[in-house]
Amino acid sequence: MTTASPEPSRRANLLDFDLEGLAAFCETLGEKRFRATQLFRWIHQRGASGFDQMTDLAKSLRGKLQGAACIQGLSLLTQQESSDGTIKWLFDVGGGNAVESVFIPEDDRGTLCVSSQAGCAVGCRFCSTGHQGFARNLSTAEIVAQLWFAEHFLRKRFNTSDRVISNVVMMGMGEPLQNYSALVPALRTMLDDHGYGLSRRRVTVSTSGVVPMMDRLAQDCPVALAVSLHAPNDVLRDNLVPLNRKYPLAELLDACNRYLEFAPRDFITFEYCMLDGVNDQPEHADQLITLVRHHGARGVSCKLNLIPFNPFPQSGLTRSPHNRVLAFAKRLSDAGIVTTVRKTRGDDIDAACGQLAGDVRDRTRVGERIAQQRTIMLKPVPGAPATKEGNP
Repeated sequence: MTTASPEPSRRANLLDFDLEGLAAFCETLGEKRFRATQLFRWIHQRGASGFDQMTDLAKSLRGKLQGAACIQGLSLLTQQESSDGTIKWLFDVGGGNAVESVFIPEDDRGTLCVSSQAGCAVGCRFCSTGHQGFARNLSTAEIVAQLWFAEHFLRKRFNTSDRVISNVVMMGMGEPLQNYSALVPALRTMLDDHGYGLSRRRVTVSTSGVVPMMDRLAQDCPVALAVSLHAPNDVLRDNLVPLNRKYPLAELLDACNRYLEFAPRDFITFEYCMLDGVNDQPEHADQLITLVRHHGARGVSCKLNLIPFNPFPQSGLTRSPHNRVLAFAKRLSDAGIVTTVRKTRGDDIDAACGQLAGDVRDRTRVGERIAQQRTIMLKPVPGAPATKEGNP
C-alpha cells in the first residue's frame, strides 16, 4: 500500500535554498553534496519544475525528492507589455496579496526589477507602493521565483538557451533590507555560478537607508548598492523618506562609506526623485553637491541618478519639468559629480519607478497612518522654497 505524497505546502520548496542550503537539505535525504549541485543546475539553469525532468539523477533520489520536496513558483495573475518592450508581471502570493516584477530590455542588457515584500512599510511620500501599506515579507522562494519565471519565460519567447537577464535590481515592491533573512539567500542564488551566474556588479540592492542592515550586507553578500536619497538635507528628507528620522543623513552617508570598503563598485548610486517645487531647485542642487563632496571631510564616492517622478493621485505631488531636471543635472555635472537622468520605461503599464503597487491587503493600518502623516507633511518645510499652488 502506498501513501500519498505530502501536499506541496508541506514539502520543502527548493527555490527557498541557496546552494549551501540545498546541500544541507540533501544531507537530510542521505545524499552527497554533488547531488545538490546537480539539482541547483536543473532548477535554475534549465528551469526544471519537476523531478522527472532530471534525467541524470538516480531514480531512487527522484523518488525521495517527490516525497520530500517541490519546486513551486508563483501563480501568474496578469502580464502587461509596454510599447517600449517593458514587461510587467503580477504574481499571486496568497492572502489577497500580489507582487509585481518588471523586465526592462536594453540594447546591451536585460534588467529584471524584483520585489522583496508585499507592500512596503517605509511609506516614502512619492512611492505608490508605500501608499498601499504593508502586508508581509516575501520568502526567499518568492523572491527567487520572480527571476526563475522571468528568465525561463524569456528564453522560450526569444528561442534561446543563452541567459536573457543580465542585471537584477531589488527595486520592486518593498524595502529589501527589512526582509534581510530572505534576501541574502536569494542574492546568493542569483550570484552562484551553478545558478544564474550574475556578477556582483550587476545585482543591485536598493534601500531607503536601513543603516544596520547596510553594514551586515557589506559583510554577508556585498553587491551593488543604490540608496534612495531624494533630499539634500534632513528637514526635507524627514518629510519625504520617514526612515530618515531614525537614520539621518550623516549616519546614512557614514554607512555608505563603510559599505564602499567591500562593494564590487567604487561608488554608491544615489537615487533622487525629481519633485516639482519640492526638491528640484538650484539651492537643493547646491546642498546636494556640498553633502556628497564634503561629508566627513572626504565626501562619498557616488553617482547621482535623477528620476522623473511618476505621479499618482494620492501623493499630491507632480513631476519636475524636463528643463528643470536637465538644469539640475547640469549643475551637479559641472561640480564634477557623475549624474544621469533615468529614462522612464513602462509608464504606460504603470511599471515605471515608484508605480508598482500590486494588490496589497494592508493588515497593519499603514495606509491610515500615512494619511495622517500626509496632513503634517503638507505643512511648509522650513528652508524649502515656496511651491506652486496645488503642490505641497
